[in-house]
Amino acid sequence: MAIDPREKIVLFIDGANLYATSKAIGTDIDYRRLLTEFQSKAYMLRAYYYTALIEDQEYSSIRPLIDWLDYNGYTVVTKAAKEFTDATGRRKVKGNMDIELAVDALEMAPHFDHMVLFSGDGDFTALVAALQRKGKRVTVVSTLTTSTPMISDDLRRQADFFLDVADLAKTVGRAAVPYQDRNIAATEDD
Repeated sequence: MAIDPREKIVLFIDGANLYATSKAIGTDIDYRRLLTEFQSKAYMLRAYYYTALIEDQEYSSIRPLIDWLDYNGYTVVTKAAKEFTDATGRRKVKGNMDIELAVDALEMAPHFDHMVLFSGDGDFTALVAALQRKGKRVTVVSTLTTSTPMISDDLRRQADFFLDVADLAKTVGRAAVPYQDRNIAATEDD
């Protein structure tokens, strides 16, 4: 990892994207170890985690993880997901957090040297370029190890550094837990 120990770093985690990436490589992220890993590399100002929630559900499978992150060193940013029915009659959920993440990153820019972006979404290419114009270094965390890369080629080229989740998982990953047991695993280290 190309992080200078003298740098102030900020983690920006696109929750849905990191979840899909880790699932695709067959691992779960241990968020406690993730914080420890980056805190050992440099001075970490903040770790942001972005996700959309379906507000009208009595129980959300992601709620225990969100609560755990909120109490254990992460700044959790959520918004209500929008539910709609598509033309074929299927229920769809839309909850994109790209704008919130980009605005927060630009507002935080005067305070950090290096942003670590956990997303492969090509929509963040312009954000990365804007931060670089401000003299910031950017590491993008995603994967190339899946049959279809989970990272946009444009985003990977724009980033100063690329870190593959498969490599990071060697220190912060654990075997994937079946979906119904995921919430218990996310909070069992409490």
